This record gives sequence, structure tokens and C-alpha cells, in this order.
Amino acid sequence: MTLKTFAAMAAAALTLCGLSQGAKAQSVEDFYKGKTVTVMIGYGPGGTDDVWARLIAKYIGEHIPGRPTVVASNVPGAGSLLLANQVYNTQPKDGTVIGLINRGVPFEPLLGGTGTRFDPMKLNYIGSPDRDTPACVVRMDAPVQTMTDLSTKEYIVGATGSGSDSQLYPEVLANMLGVKMRIVQGYPGSRDILLATERGEVQGGCVSYDTIVRDVMFREKRSRILFQAALKPDDRMPEIPMINDMAKTDDQKKALELFLQRTLVGRPFVMAPGVPADRLEAIRNAFAATMKDPGFAADARAANVNIHYVSPAELMKIISDSYASPPATVAAVKKALGR
Repeated sequence: MTLKTFAAMAAAALTLCGLSQGAKAQSVEDFYKGKTVTVMIGYGPGGTDDVWARLIAKYIGEHIPGRPTVVASNVPGAGSLLLANQVYNTQPKDGTVIGLINRGVPFEPLLGGTGTRFDPMKLNYIGSPDRDTPACVVRMDAPVQTMTDLSTKEYIVGATGSGSDSQLYPEVLANMLGVKMRIVQGYPGSRDILLATERGEVQGGCVSYDTIVRDVMFREKRSRILFQAALKPDDRMPEIPMINDMAKTDDQKKALELFLQRTLVGRPFVMAPGVPADRLEAIRNAFAATMKDPGFAADARAANVNIHYVSPAELMKIISDSYASPPATVAAVKKALGR
């Protein structure tokens, strides 16, 4: 063997060794070891989304291979539409960013929402920790105190932005059912809407039930729930009427059913398209394991939130089925949204 041949063989062996070490370095455990994973929250601090995201950030790292550090970060804007666009387009796609967006945001492209720069069918869904029921709350001293009052008296509500429950429920009611609703936009999150209600800037808002029951006005009986806005009644609100009760025709009922599909989505945690498949699977498995973590369950109870895990497959089916809705039904919802 010549010296030249030996040198070539040695170089080849070193190259193969380097490739082997490189492949090994790309294992999920080695990738996440020493890394920081950020759970980004599409709302300001203090609301139920913030509570859930910070609880999950506290525990999920223990279930991710390599046990990375996990931090939570608030990115409020446009009812979490800002965050959805960021996750899809500009945030790292290496598996270190998880976003919590509003349940209505994946439906925005279908329903003619503006400012959407993502394809909901290409987002990677991680799961949802609950299916908390949206409800509309009102001050006790407001003119509107029942659903019947909505047909004759104005209900002034606070809202975040496009795609959020706080914005869309009042729009649908006003445009589809003819009730009197006035929307004041621009609040960073549900907690801010309730604080604005306490200050008297608005009369109430449409937010999650778990958020309402933690609010001081509700606990002190200075506010009450007008109606719940979901496909099925929530056992925790047996005496509260349903938004569906306001539909007057079959077409309105079908349109409301499509609109209310978002309530089945809960609080979707998402990752960008292009995240490596093995890391995506690891994060999904870690999320599911977190839902069963005894410490997480105890902290959820202490925070007065209820675990109801929704899998990535369930989320995708709900969303894809909605996108297959009859065009006439989609058009009716878009019209109700003023689009």
C-alpha cells in the first residue's frame, strides 16, 4: 500500500467518523440538551391562556428528551394572530419554539380574516390542555342583563383583535342575529378586558369561563354571565342559556355550528411547518405526558383550571372538517362577520 493510498483511506475514515458523530449529534436528546425552548403566548399576562402556558412551561421540559430549559414569553397582538404569523414565518423552525394561539385563529383564513399569513393545514398542532367554554359576562349595573335584553339594549364589550373570541362572538351575534353589540378593540388579553369592565370602560366581554370565575367582580357578584357560547352546554353553567338558542332559522343554526367548531379546539399549542419530524414527535409526546403529570394536575387544580386534553390528530380533524363545510354555510358565517 502506497503512502498516498493510505492517506486517502485515512481521510475517508475520518470523514465517515465525522459523519457518524454528526448524525449522532442530531439525535433528539442531544439536540435539546442545554437548549432553551420558548413557549410563546399570544396574549398579555394574567388571563387563562397565560396560566395554561406557564403551567405547561413549568413541567414539559421534564418530559422532553435532553430536558431543556423551558421559558414562557408573552407576545400579545391582534388576538394572537400576530403570534400565529410569527411562528409560521419568522420564528426558528428547529423545534425550540411553541406557540399558544387563540382557538379561532386557525379558522381565520376560511372565514375571510385579514392579516393571516399562514396555512392552518400546514401548522404543526401539539395539543390543547382544555376545552374551556367561552361565555359573555356583563356588569350587574349594565342595562343588558338577559339575552332578551340584547334585542333592545346596547351591550358594550371589550375585545382583543381579529380571530379572538372576544371580537368574533359579538360580531356574529350583531350581524347574524341582529342583537345590539358595540365592540371596543385593542385590549391585550382577557384579563385586561375584565379590568376594563371593572373600571367601567366597557360593560363586559366574551372570554373563557375559567377566566370569568377567577375575576374579582364575578366572585363578588358584581358581574354575571349572560350566555355560554359553545356547541354543547357546560355542566358548570347549568342555568346559563346557550348562544344557539338565539338562532331563528335552520341556516342560522348551521352557520352557528360552523362558527362554534372553534370551541372544540380549546387552546391550541402549535409549532411551525418544517420542524424536524423526530423533534415534533418528541414535543407532542412531552405535551401529552405533561397532561398526566401529577404535579401539573395539582397545580392546574390550584389555579382553578380543568384539564381536558385534545390530541394533535383531533385538532387537525376538527379544523380540516370545518374547511370542508358547504360554501353557503361558510358564506353565511363570513357575512355575519362582516367580511
